[in-house]
Amino acid sequence: MRVDPRGDRAIPGLLRFARRGLPVRRGLGAAHRAGAAGRPPAAGAAAGPGGRQVAGRIPDAGVDQGAGAQRRAQAAGEPTGATRAGAAGLGGGIPGVNTEIVGVQGLRVWDSRGRPTVEAAVWLADGSVGRAIAPAGASTGSGEALDLRDGGAAFGGYDVRRAVANVGGEIGAAVTGMDAAGQEALDRRLVELDGTPGKTRLGANAVLAVSLAAAHAVAASRGVPLYRSLGGEDATLLPFPQIQIFGGGAHAGRRVDIQDFMVVCPGAENFAEALDRTAEVYRAAGALMREAGSLAGVADEGGWWPTFDTNEQALETLVRAIERAGFTPGDEVAIALDIAASEFGRNGRYRLGLEGRELDSDGMVGLLAGWIARYPILSVEDPLAEDDAQGFAAFTQAVGDRVQVVGDDFLVTDAARVRDAAARGAANAVLLKPNQRGTLTETRAAFEAARQAGFAGIVSARSGETEDLTIVHLAIGWGVGQLKVGSFARSERMAKWNEALRIEAALGARARFAGAGVLGRDAEEGRPGLRPGPAGAVPQTPLLK
Repeated sequence: MRVDPRGDRAIPGLLRFARRGLPVRRGLGAAHRAGAAGRPPAAGAAAGPGGRQVAGRIPDAGVDQGAGAQRRAQAAGEPTGATRAGAAGLGGGIPGVNTEIVGVQGLRVWDSRGRPTVEAAVWLADGSVGRAIAPAGASTGSGEALDLRDGGAAFGGYDVRRAVANVGGEIGAAVTGMDAAGQEALDRRLVELDGTPGKTRLGANAVLAVSLAAAHAVAASRGVPLYRSLGGEDATLLPFPQIQIFGGGAHAGRRVDIQDFMVVCPGAENFAEALDRTAEVYRAAGALMREAGSLAGVADEGGWWPTFDTNEQALETLVRAIERAGFTPGDEVAIALDIAASEFGRNGRYRLGLEGRELDSDGMVGLLAGWIARYPILSVEDPLAEDDAQGFAAFTQAVGDRVQVVGDDFLVTDAARVRDAAARGAANAVLLKPNQRGTLTETRAAFEAARQAGFAGIVSARSGETEDLTIVHLAIGWGVGQLKVGSFARSERMAKWNEALRIEAALGARARFAGAGVLGRDAEEGRPGLRPGPAGAVPQTPLLK
């Protein structure tokens, strides 16, 4: 683990973790004023001094909210004993802070693809409010929790009016009166209320938005950033970022079979330096594509949308971009891949449309092992399809000592699947996407299962994203060690990278950077990172007729 060598450079008042409203004094007539302002005029919404409205996220850690010595100590970044005991993890209240839920409201907003999605707002009795927005994926695993969409002609069937109505209706009625600080109990209530394995009745988009909004509301009530509310004083580990350079697969019109060609920076000393290096590689890659006449545009997650003749040509171009940017491939900047093999593989067969060939499971393992032998690859996500557990195990056995093997569609943020994969020796890391399960507690359970198995964790965004910054705070608050939010372009992506930069600056000398040591193993183990090297005997790649 590395400590940020830049020292404590946090400037009080400079950092803004949220768009913050002015403190709201809620006394006589508060319910009437809330209703006039478009907020739920719920009984109990009138709180004493210190109640405040937080629009979207959480207050920054340097602001005095005027709610007594305990609240001021927390706002200054110095939690009291009660905060230290209760802030970490998923529950625990603070004496003198009323975190009873008094109102829940849904709103239809828009994601980065221009599709409707669900925002939830949760109000607490002390006047605090948290908001969160559900993302949406393009390439999805069959075991994921499912969004509730309206169907029909409007917006291509993607409208979410029913899910939004569920937030303010059935869900709101069920959780009003509960303690938002008891996240596990709250999420258990949401799961029981929906009553289906995939959250198909109320919609995972509705359930997740409420689950996350409640966590934001509690952080606002405590007067601390969400990562601090989740992890307490020990939440100081900045994640090792995986950043897309070329987008393919379902994210870029399937011009390239492989979904994500990403870079990681094993030589970076801190989070900011990792972003600096990535920015140079991103620019160099774009220049190479323009020179070759191979640039088709920008993909869903901000990466360059390429037109290559083969999938391996993308790897060759990425190595050239790393070199043009002035870095040594492998030592200073390396490659991570998201194969997303479920998009072109089923029943043990894989159709690579760009190259017009079909492989069996052994052939796919051989193809990828060959790439690992020839290119500085440190991480491979979903190398085999979600229904190919045997292939996953074979791939992990072949190269798992040299690369991180990540399960996304294969594991779908499911604790039981993580445990099963560990028993099979299939994968050594799990992608953590909150909307694959639908609640914060279930997401945390998958991460804990990964830790118990010695797996790495990577908190991940989806291709349909918004300005919501929750996943950054989950990665840091839980000490996950890795973060993947897309590329180095488009504001819904850059907002998340920038949020991590703010947190790194706020932590100052206390900030630790995960580095490549987290690849393929629990972040807290802190062992030396994986290094690209000779792959040894590479299996043959048979073609199927």
